[in-house]
Amino acid sequence: MLLWPLLLVLAALDPESDQLSIDMPHDVYEGDEVVVRCSAVSSGMIGKVMYYKDESLLATHYHPSGYTIPKASPSDSGSYPCEVHQLVFYRFTTERTSSVWLTVQELFPAPTLTVRPSQPTEGSSVTLSCDTQLPRDRSGTQLRYSFFRDDHTLRSDGNSSEFQISAVWKEDSGYYWCEVATASHSVLKPSPRSHVLVQSVPVSAVLLETQPQGGHVLAGERLVLVCSVAEGTGDTTFSWHREDTGERLGSTRQRSRRAELEIPAAVGSHTGRYYCTADNGHGLARSGALNVTVTAPASRPVLTLRAPRTRAVVGDVVEFRCEAQSSSPRILYRFYHEDVILGSTSAPSGRGVSFKLSLTAEHSGNYACEADNGLGAQRSEVVTLSVTEPPPKVRLVNGAHRCEGRVEMKRDGRWGTVCDDGWDLADVAVLCRELGCGVAKHTPAGVLYPPLAEEDQPVLVQAALCSGSEEALAECEQVETFDCDHSEDAGAVCEAFSPHFS
Repeated sequence: MLLWPLLLVLAALDPESDQLSIDMPHDVYEGDEVVVRCSAVSSGMIGKVMYYKDESLLATHYHPSGYTIPKASPSDSGSYPCEVHQLVFYRFTTERTSSVWLTVQELFPAPTLTVRPSQPTEGSSVTLSCDTQLPRDRSGTQLRYSFFRDDHTLRSDGNSSEFQISAVWKEDSGYYWCEVATASHSVLKPSPRSHVLVQSVPVSAVLLETQPQGGHVLAGERLVLVCSVAEGTGDTTFSWHREDTGERLGSTRQRSRRAELEIPAAVGSHTGRYYCTADNGHGLARSGALNVTVTAPASRPVLTLRAPRTRAVVGDVVEFRCEAQSSSPRILYRFYHEDVILGSTSAPSGRGVSFKLSLTAEHSGNYACEADNGLGAQRSEVVTLSVTEPPPKVRLVNGAHRCEGRVEMKRDGRWGTVCDDGWDLADVAVLCRELGCGVAKHTPAGVLYPPLAEEDQPVLVQAALCSGSEEALAECEQVETFDCDHSEDAGAVCEAFSPHFS
């Protein structure tokens, strides 16, 4: 600190008096230490030294000593004289200096607090600036800055005149102020208080989304309903709802523009229409409705058999039916004999399919069906079918397949032939039905299927008079043999039966 003393040399009250002086700075700044020193060059003995300010006694010393103002303030400005009482040549004298004027200057004005922005919204950052100005000749003085809200200290004794609050909320509203002090705190000045009201923003543009996106999720997978707002500050209450059932699924309150509701494992019953709401105290806002579809593999199908009798025999037509449930619109069904696929067809969900099969001895074994809606095939339990060979009553021999050849009948345990007298398609139709074959096609001569029957094999029927509606050849009216040999044996061609789906 640079002080320049003002030396006043005062004349004595008489020609023989000593010189009396007062030393003190003329101009100082608040917070400075000021020493006022009164001194005399004399051969006498000093009794006491008295210091005054504006004619008011400040201090009395009984030895040569100065008066110290440790931290000057503007109120210390004024007129300072001193008075010395001393013994000179065996007599007491009193001498008083002229007054010296002391001016204590302000080191810096009271600071002002600037809040940017002056009307912040919730969640935004706020910068507090504490501004003051040092004189040019004291520009190097170190200052400390403190910031306060109401009775709370936000920051104390910082080097920067700025303080940033990263995010303010409604409860941060209040009176803000700052203090500026020298490093020694010899000078400390507060700013006026500024009221800051943190504004809240109503929620708007509420949106419901899903994870995975689009609202489509596989059964068993995690489904997340995400509710968000484009704007809105403060604590927000988010709620999730089912529009189709009126059910409230859950709610949460948090300081965020986004919240999630998790369904750890979605099931088919979670399919429906959903929406969410948000409210931060300015009124409820609702999102649009969103469709959620939970898809799953088809249920395990059920395979059932429908046969004309308790024990299936060769020639029976058995209906296999496979049925499953699915959330998908269509299901593809496959039928298996052992591990060999018999055929496949599709049907709308909720409707099963049927498969008809004319049995042979080779059809004994294990059967199963599959249902596949594109999300994984499901296989039914195995159904075992045992096909027995019935005692044959009619047969076609020497043909390309079992539904074509020379006609033979069994009577009294012996096979014989049928004469072709009057043999027509009505007779063949009955025969085809009895054999479990398809429709009647032709009535060829038996000799087309060599070799001819053995000579000892009888011709059992001269003529079969079938109407075509009978179930077996034995049910038709018959004419016993009277004139026929094996050159006139009858033949038949039936359509070979193939599997049929329905």
